[in-house]
Amino acid sequence: MAITFEDIQETLRWIRLAGRLDIPGIDAISTTFAELSASTPRQIVVDLSAVDFLVSFGIRELITNAKIIQKRGGRMVIFVGGNKAVHKTLETTGIDTLIPTFTDAAQAHRAALE
Repeated sequence: MAITFEDIQETLRWIRLAGRLDIPGIDAISTTFAELSASTPRQIVVDLSAVDFLVSFGIRELITNAKIIQKRGGRMVIFVGGNKAVHKTLETTGIDTLIPTFTDAAQAHRAALE
């Protein structure tokens, strides 16, 4: 599991996850993901377009960090791109109703800043 980030604007961070978001994958990125989510900027796009596999522990990690961001007055959105498997998992579990989820990068960018 890999994690990278880019601060697009002063208030917007794009966090990219790649690989399997399973228990070993979560162990590999959990601390870094929490640190990147908790620091400035407050608006976060989490890019899951390169995630190969997503399990319930990965979903919990997303929700936990989204709540932390929200408590700080920020917002998290998810970008899945063309990743139909991850998108379907998020829809099936209802996470897309808690954390806005987008297939279009520009829409995710705009939504994070709203």
